[in-house]
Amino acid sequence: MKKLLSPLQSNTKTIVALLRIIVGAMIVYHGADVFNEEQMKEYAQWDNFKNESYPSLLPYIGKSAEFLSGVLLLLGLFTRVAAAMMIIIMCYVTFKIGHGKFWYEDQHAFMFVLFGLLFFFIGPGKWSIDHIVFKPRDRYTSYKKL
Repeated sequence: MKKLLSPLQSNTKTIVALLRIIVGAMIVYHGADVFNEEQMKEYAQWDNFKNESYPSLLPYIGKSAEFLSGVLLLLGLFTRVAAAMMIIIMCYVTFKIGHGKFWYEDQHAFMFVLFGLLFFFIGPGKWSIDHIVFKPRDRYTSYKKL
């Protein structure tokens, strides 16, 4: 019981990694619309984009960035950059396209903002390319070399 109530569990990195993989897959799914020409034409007809100089450009930029950030999160590669991209995109969706109605209408976009903040500040967890490439060094090992 004491272990269950302790503030930091030993498997936290595993749980964060599972969340990152699931959220990454969900963002890839949302961003995959970039490959659907009919869907992209429909987005360009939305009131938010109609009055722009190039009405189809913003949906393509947004969906491409969604897809890219999802792939990066899924792999755990440049996780903080991917999380920042996801935060910016989903804030735009929540507050510009959804008019900030995240309490009762556009909750899923805002939840992606919150998950992005989690991954930005905590990192990728286990099972990530970041963990392999940018191995966290032990302080003692770093000082030992000096």
